Amino acid sequence: MKIEKLLENYNSYLCPPGSGVFTVNTAKEHKESLQKHLYGESDDYQKSWSSKLNEVHNIEGALILGIASDCGGGIQRGANWGPLYLRNQLIENYKDLNYYDLGDIRVIPHLLHDKYLNDETLKSCKDALYGNKDSSLPVSPLSIAEKCCDDTYDTLNNIGIFSIGGDHSVSYPIVKSWLKSKKDKGIKAGLIHFDAHTDLLVTRLGIDLCFGSWLTHVLDGLEKREHCYQFGIRSTGKERNHWENTFGINQYWTSEVKEIGPKELSEKVIKELKDEGIEELYISFDIDALDSKYASATGTPEHDGLEPHECVIIIDALANEFKITGGDMVEIAPRIGDEESSKKTLECGSIVSARIIEAINNAYS
Repeated sequence: MKIEKLLENYNSYLCPPGSGVFTVNTAKEHKESLQKHLYGESDDYQKSWSSKLNEVHNIEGALILGIASDCGGGIQRGANWGPLYLRNQLIENYKDLNYYDLGDIRVIPHLLHDKYLNDETLKSCKDALYGNKDSSLPVSPLSIAEKCCDDTYDTLNNIGIFSIGGDHSVSYPIVKSWLKSKKDKGIKAGLIHFDAHTDLLVTRLGIDLCFGSWLTHVLDGLEKREHCYQFGIRSTGKERNHWENTFGINQYWTSEVKEIGPKELSEKVIKELKDEGIEELYISFDIDALDSKYASATGTPEHDGLEPHECVIIIDALANEFKITGGDMVEIAPRIGDEESSKKTLECGSIVSARIIEAINNAYS
């Protein structure tokens, strides 16, 4: 895809950072603070953002993409505000952190994936988003996200996408596209997943793509399913052996991380990945991997979880041995609970996010 077509598509299915949740006044001050930081004083942030997109072909390193969708959740909503609030937290805590902000996927909040829509709904939504009911572009958040990532990987070199969700269903298109791009380049890729939950359902109440099943449907993009490692699992109705034997992945429950130690466990995993010839890694991080005392502003907070420093030790160890070329932070719901719990969740999310973004930058330096 030529850069001109990429920019045309960006201007169609993306919007300025922090604008993925369509509101008039709600969180207006947060949006204005973010956009002012990114683009300076402006009477038209849509125009300022669009103009700056022209620089994207010169960028190397981490690209941030917001996916403000929680339609794939199902316990407690609110993760759609994650992309806006986490960006502001990163700016506050990490002023020298380098990344290019692509913006947000344009989200129709009632939709999940285009395959669930009939023709009438598709045409109506295309008309609403693009002013053209016959547009070839998708309309649902997961479908747009996959299209956006495919377009980006097909056109730009030396970049890695760090996406901010959104519920964990948004990782489905992001990881799927990343795995495809690595396979097309002949790169052996591995997937690292931090979470309290396995996300290995096949369907949930008849829906195959959601926060509890996304991982199941990307595993076949790996050369071997055993190239997926999970850390922090502790809330599931089945034993570890069931998940590993059924899906062929590697799990380390929170109790095992603490018993073995994050440094020692990292060394073990690194050796296994190297023995398999893995070259690049993607890190998907659900904030509920952390103990609920650190991350209660999320849809499914869980106690007896990982400590932030344990996660950082594992991420840093992996980044020292492999190229981290993609990642995400999901399930932060900053408007759940009181201000103190929200702030703590965002701060812990920013610690981990900054580490992953730095790792992506280092992979392309």
